[in-house]
Amino acid sequence: MRHRAGRSAAVSLAAVVLVIAGCAQGAQQPSSDFKEADGKAAAQRWVSQEFTPSTLAKDQQLAEMDWFMKAAAPYRGMQINVVSETITTHEYESQQLAKAFTEITGIKIKHDLIQEGDVVEKLQTQIQGDQNIYDAYVNDSDLIGTHSRGDYVIPLSDYMAGEGKGVTSPTLDLNDFIGISFTTGPDKKVYQLPDQQFANLYWFRYDWFTDPEIKKQFKDAYGYDLGVPVNWAAYEDIADFFTNKVNGNGTIDGKKTYGHMDYGRKDPSLGWRFTDAWLSMAGNGDPGIPNGLPVDDWGIRVENCRPVGSSVTRGGDTNGPASVYALTKYVDWLKKYAPKEAAGMNFSEAGPVPAQGNIAQQIFWYTSFTADMTKEGLPVVNSDGTPKWRIAPSPHGAYWKDGNKLGYQDAGSWTLLKNTPKERRAAAWLYAQFVTSKTVSLKKSIVGLTFIRDSDIKSEYFAQNSKKYGGLIEFYGSPARKQWTPTGTNVPDYPKLAQLWWQNVATAVTGETTPQQSMDNLAKQQDDILSRLERRGYGGDCAPKLNPEQPAQYWYDQPGAPAPKLADERGKPATLDYDKLIAQWKAGD
Repeated sequence: MRHRAGRSAAVSLAAVVLVIAGCAQGAQQPSSDFKEADGKAAAQRWVSQEFTPSTLAKDQQLAEMDWFMKAAAPYRGMQINVVSETITTHEYESQQLAKAFTEITGIKIKHDLIQEGDVVEKLQTQIQGDQNIYDAYVNDSDLIGTHSRGDYVIPLSDYMAGEGKGVTSPTLDLNDFIGISFTTGPDKKVYQLPDQQFANLYWFRYDWFTDPEIKKQFKDAYGYDLGVPVNWAAYEDIADFFTNKVNGNGTIDGKKTYGHMDYGRKDPSLGWRFTDAWLSMAGNGDPGIPNGLPVDDWGIRVENCRPVGSSVTRGGDTNGPASVYALTKYVDWLKKYAPKEAAGMNFSEAGPVPAQGNIAQQIFWYTSFTADMTKEGLPVVNSDGTPKWRIAPSPHGAYWKDGNKLGYQDAGSWTLLKNTPKERRAAAWLYAQFVTSKTVSLKKSIVGLTFIRDSDIKSEYFAQNSKKYGGLIEFYGSPARKQWTPTGTNVPDYPKLAQLWWQNVATAVTGETTPQQSMDNLAKQQDDILSRLERRGYGGDCAPKLNPEQPAQYWYDQPGAPAPKLADERGKPATLDYDKLIAQWKAGD
């Protein structure tokens, strides 16, 4: 998840010692006061009162809960410590599902909620200090390239077939998880289990876009129909129209409107704004799902799973024309079409702004905000509770090609570490499966709208209630969602590389550097880290091995990315009628 600061938060040794001490106290001897009859009664109560609706029939839910109760028998009385970032979905797990799991199984769960950056810090501290701080972590699948190259994570494929076979649910159904490809390493092993998932998409005011007078004004000004922008040229026109031209002065109902919303403060969240696939939307890198190969959406080239460079001179695309174009458009639109205060905001400050009612569209909007944007009484919600807004696929830039990914999905996923004691790992794995089980996942999806199972998306509940969610259900039910993916396996050390982005993007926002200079600096710094990882041999057979530098033209002359600069970086603007698009999604097109 992206709307927290703190990726670079420091963890003091004293704090780590306290946490480790606390965990040690939690590892108490199993007690014998749990009675199976009480567990069965708790399962009946939770299934009847809380875990409804479900894609399972009630007897199937109870059978699943009975398996959890029996599998937990060796671990009853233990207190297990797990951690995740603070979002609505994890709050529901911590407050409701942890309690249910304890009552049904007899295993006590302490589910901590902290900021995302702190989750990564704790994870790194546990790995480097070889001390068991938490028994399981929910961390972004963006770390898949890091996890799969290290020797500290237990691949779940190995665990489920070996040590964890007896505590792996027969109803887990991995094929039902829509993000399982995101958590699969270059070796084709599954390293993490998705727990919550959301995309960034295009958000717009459907009521304004379908207003006959506004539509006429737009067509008179630009010569084509107002609709969902297919490309950045159309997005730019729409941004200009709502900021400067609608009703002659950029107002609706006498209130100033803006055709774009973003944020630009020098802050870690500015980095996620870019690593969460902004460059892929512009068209950098190569085609490929879930991530481009050999060059991904960070501009990193791999050869046989080995990262070989970020800079164009090494065959990368981090500072190529497509990436510079992406940064240039970001800065231009922020300054020209967003509220002036947006440049000084971070993600969490900018997130609620569209709900205030004066933003016409946003190219980069996380669907995790859906629940907050449907609250009664908001200027963007109708009196009947349906939204005045809709979501659609993000428009793509001039360098984008068919087969490229088109945006980002976050997939917070359960991760087990080798230095966690076996018994604690087994009990934590039971909890991870419990909170993602079919018994509870539909209700959890209704609460947090962070879908992980295909069966939940296709459920009768969401079919009947799709109008509440502004196109979210249709998006997740369509093949289009496969073009939205997290950071892939080309990134060998996510924590080290990710922090470079916000520092370099920020200087372009302030004008200290040009977009080209910013991306040149970023590419060189990424290559410096890849070089250090190469010297360490981090990743074994998939460790970085940098290409020697060659003139940029050598690589522009090769097939695929990096692509040379286009003579026309605008192209012909194109839009789609939203209702026709939704019909295509429903038809499976």
